[in-house]
Amino acid sequence: MTIKDIAKACGVSVSTVSRVLNDHPDVSQSVRERVRSTVERLGYIPNNSARDLVRSQSDNIGVVVRGQDNLFFSAMVKTISREIESRGYTMVLHFIGSDDDEVMAGAILEREKKLRGLIFLGGRFDYSAETLAPVGVPFVCCTYTNCFGSLDEKDYSSVSIDDYMTAFQAVKTLIDLGHRRIAVVAPATNDRSISELRYKGYRAALEQSGLEFDPCLLAETEGCFEMPQAYRGTEKLIDGGGDFTALFALSDTTALAAMKALEDHGRKVPEDCSVIGIDGLSVSEYSNPTLTTMVQPVEEMARHSAAILADMIEHRRKSCHLRLEAELRPGGSVKKL
Repeated sequence: MTIKDIAKACGVSVSTVSRVLNDHPDVSQSVRERVRSTVERLGYIPNNSARDLVRSQSDNIGVVVRGQDNLFFSAMVKTISREIESRGYTMVLHFIGSDDDEVMAGAILEREKKLRGLIFLGGRFDYSAETLAPVGVPFVCCTYTNCFGSLDEKDYSSVSIDDYMTAFQAVKTLIDLGHRRIAVVAPATNDRSISELRYKGYRAALEQSGLEFDPCLLAETEGCFEMPQAYRGTEKLIDGGGDFTALFALSDTTALAAMKALEDHGRKVPEDCSVIGIDGLSVSEYSNPTLTTMVQPVEEMARHSAAILADMIEHRRKSCHLRLEAELRPGGSVKKL
C-alpha cells in the first residue's frame, strides 16, 4: 500500500494526500476527512523515511504575484492553483509590491521552498541573461513577454496577449465608430513595459487612420495603473480644455477611474465621452454603464502557464511562447457618433 493508492481511492492528487498526512492547512475539511477515512479503512501506515525523502525532493512550484491588490492577477491564481495541483505539485504563493524585484523574490523563494519551477504573474519586459542568473529553475512569464530584453527565447517561456495589437484594436474600435479626437490615459509612454506597448498601439491606430496625434490628449499617471492616479490624470485632461469625444484607458481599472472623473466633472459616459479599456475584469461588468473592453483570456493564460511549466520541469519541452487573442466585449460605455 502506497500514498498513490490512497490518492487513487480518494480521487485526489498525491500532493493533496501528502498535505493531509502532514497537517497542512490548505486542504478543505471535506477532502481532509475523506483522506483520513480512507487511510483508516485501508490500514495505510505512512513510511516516515519515504515521507522525508519526498520532502527533500519537494513538489513545490512558486507563483510570484506583482501587486497584492491586483484584481487581474487574483482572478488567475485559482486556475493556476488547480492546474498545478492536478499535475501532482503544490503551489507556493508569494506576493510582492508593484515596484519590487520579482526575479530576486523568485530566487529567494526557490531556495527557501526548494522550488521545482516558477510562474511570474507580472514582471519586467527587459530581462537579460545576467538579470535572470539568480533563478535556477524553469520559469514562465505569465501576462507579459521579454520584448525589450536580450534573454534568449529558448531560456524561458511566456504566455500573454499581444499588448500592442490589442491596444490598436481598441482604438480602431473607437475610430470605426466615428471618433477622431481620442484621449489616452497611460501610466507612461516609454517605460519599456506594458504601458509603452499599449501606448504605441494607440499611436499606430491613429496614424493608420490618418489622424494626427495631439499631445494635449495624453495624460500620464505617475507610472502606475492605480485608480487615484488615473482619476487625477483624467482630471488634467478635462481641466486642460482638450476637445475629445472618446478616451482610451490602458487598463480596466484606469478606465473605471476615468469614467468616474468624467462623471464627477459633468461629462456623461457615453453621451459626452466614450470610454474603452483593456483586461476584462469581472468588476467592469458592473460599472454603470458597463465598460466596453478588450478581454484577456484569463483562464487560458493561467492554464497554459501551469501546463507549460510542468512540461519544462518534466523535460517534455524546453520552452514555449504563446500569444493568445483578446476579444472585444461590447458595453454601454461607447457610442457611435
